[in-house]
Amino acid sequence: MATKGNDQIIKENNCESKMGLPCVLEAFTSIFNTGSISNKCCGELVVLGKVCHSALVKRTLENPLFKDLNPGKIIAKSIQTWNNCLALIDSPSLST
Repeated sequence: MATKGNDQIIKENNCESKMGLPCVLEAFTSIFNTGSISNKCCGELVVLGKVCHSALVKRTLENPLFKDLNPGKIIAKSIQTWNNCLALIDSPSLST
């Protein structure tokens, strides 16, 4: 069975329409550069879902602009960001 390409996964799941641009930039910066992601954007990231999150990160890594980055390090940071957001959103102390 052939695996689906990142573009196909992103298209089928409407990944690009599930997060607002400010949060996309915040998540991108926390994964591909340095920085943290706000509670609000963590919420959007979790709603986006792990499938979309992984596909978007992998597609970005395929871009020639990012050829000098270490893919292993970026994937690790994307997983760390996902897990941190998931823990934050699942935390009962967040309720208002």
